[in-house]
Amino acid sequence: MMTLISRAVRPLLVIAISSGCARGLHGPSLDTPTSPAPRQIDELSIAERRAILDRAQVWRPTSTRSLNLLRGPAGAGALAYNAPVICTYSHPKEPLTGDTPKFECDLKPKDRVKVKYGEDNGEVYAEVAATRLFWALGFPVDRMYPVTVTCVNCPADPHRASAIDWRPAAPDQAATRQIEPATIERKFDSKAVEVPGYKGWSWRELEDVADNKVGAPRAHIDALKLLAAFIQHVDSKPDNQALVCPENAIGKDRRGNATCSRPLLVVKDVGSSFADAKKLSFPKMKLESWKEVRIWKDEKTCQADLTSSLVGTLEHPKISEGGRKFLADRLNLLSDKQLNDLFTVSRVERRSESMDGRPVKVADWVRVFKDKRAQIVNHRCVDIP
Repeated sequence: MMTLISRAVRPLLVIAISSGCARGLHGPSLDTPTSPAPRQIDELSIAERRAILDRAQVWRPTSTRSLNLLRGPAGAGALAYNAPVICTYSHPKEPLTGDTPKFECDLKPKDRVKVKYGEDNGEVYAEVAATRLFWALGFPVDRMYPVTVTCVNCPADPHRASAIDWRPAAPDQAATRQIEPATIERKFDSKAVEVPGYKGWSWRELEDVADNKVGAPRAHIDALKLLAAFIQHVDSKPDNQALVCPENAIGKDRRGNATCSRPLLVVKDVGSSFADAKKLSFPKMKLESWKEVRIWKDEKTCQADLTSSLVGTLEHPKISEGGRKFLADRLNLLSDKQLNDLFTVSRVERRSESMDGRPVKVADWVRVFKDKRAQIVNHRCVDIP
């Protein structure tokens, strides 16, 4: 037990020190250096980033009813459900971070992708479910495609070779290997808006956006927070979110510094979800634990039940009636078929869970989803000035 606890806590403490002190857990440190002009979109000053963040949106109008959740989002590099994919293992220049089994692979020249994989890797299932749900409801998110990978020149354990046992030279013992279940990630089509040494955004920064009346409205921001609680998105550290700008919205001011006319706030790594959020661990895609978490920690004050990780920036958020209703209306647009497709494409039945002495089925996930949706739809929030 001591070994398990120390392994869980040690990396979190390291991250907490680097995120909380060196970069600022809830925004760039005030002493962040400014690059000389002209500044690109990913090397702005704190004031320039703040001006863009203040105008950012978290939701885009979406025809939810018409979407095919099994096929998923279109776009460059889109892949069909369970598509057979052939790629060539790419040995990273530096070790990959994180405990999730993954490696980099080249589909073709200049098309390198991140492959997450493993029967026991809950992120393979949870991240597909979470990104498809966010996409269907209109909240910007990266695209995840469930596939079967044939890895050429692949080490026996590509994750260990890429991370734990990384060496400058690629491993000698390589072969063509089948990797499944697996997912391939496609980034949201945009450029990151950043300052030197700080990536992403803190959920606490959204409070200023909601109050300034020029960025995302309070209803949209609170709906996003409630959605995070709905899926139990525990790992909400800043670099798991991104402030981005579509390439065709990037411009320049009179000094040549980059500007953005249509900034968006994207939630990125949502693989630690669909379970019961914990302070010191990242549970993923576990129906029994997800089922037990109620939407509301405090129904009277409309405080959602979401435990943050040690380095997370969103915990037990209070939701306005406008936010509750906005998300409720979006969730109600999802048909039974779409919900069935959501958990089919997530391949939840490969998770090998049991409930009441039998294997968990897609229908079980749909039933729990609808129960949680009802907790939002049938509730009312009293806004306190």
